[in-house]
Amino acid sequence: MNYSHVTYTHSYQLSEENLLKESYSYYQKLNHRRSVRFFSDKPVSELVIQNLIMAASTAPSGANKQPWTFCAISNPEIKKQIRAAAEEEEFKSYNGRMSEEWLRDLAPLGTDWKKPFLETAPWLIVVFKRAYEYDTANKKHQNYYVNESVGLACGFLLTAIHEVGLVTLTHTPSPMDFLTKILNRPENERPFLLLPIGYPADDATVPDIQRKPAEEVVAWYK
Repeated sequence: MNYSHVTYTHSYQLSEENLLKESYSYYQKLNHRRSVRFFSDKPVSELVIQNLIMAASTAPSGANKQPWTFCAISNPEIKKQIRAAAEEEEFKSYNGRMSEEWLRDLAPLGTDWKKPFLETAPWLIVVFKRAYEYDTANKKHQNYYVNESVGLACGFLLTAIHEVGLVTLTHTPSPMDFLTKILNRPENERPFLLLPIGYPADDATVPDIQRKPAEEVVAWYK
């Protein structure tokens, strides 16, 4: 497929002073984002979830292949199945798979193998990466930089969720093959990330974490 080029348009261009203000404001806003494990069961509309997913799908991808599928789940029975399967894998991880160092690092966060948020949150989004595609003639075609592309889309999704005032948690039970089976996904898709999405519970708490300062994050070459 050949793509024509069109003129790039941007909604606004800030002065240097306002650019500094806006960039700092945006940093401060994202710096308040947290992984939340305590959800309200307050409904969130399907259209909101669709808008968030479509925002995520604007992410760049290798050769514009957009190698992702977002499965949005509100069905209580499916959420129950996902929770049961996820807790089975997580129990094994916390009781043998994880190293002692890993468990020590997790201890301050207060996590364990129990995942009630998978049923409480009104929506689960399971992100699948598409390893390859089939055309209408059933011919297999390669996708490029799949992990990188899907990772970028997930980052866009996390930002969009925070932007509208909802919360989420990046959940990666390992292995995640049970998601393929429960959701009956095709062979070219692999589970990448599981995100419960909703409002925080009224009494929700989060770990008092600290993020690395700029001098530990940025390496300047001027």
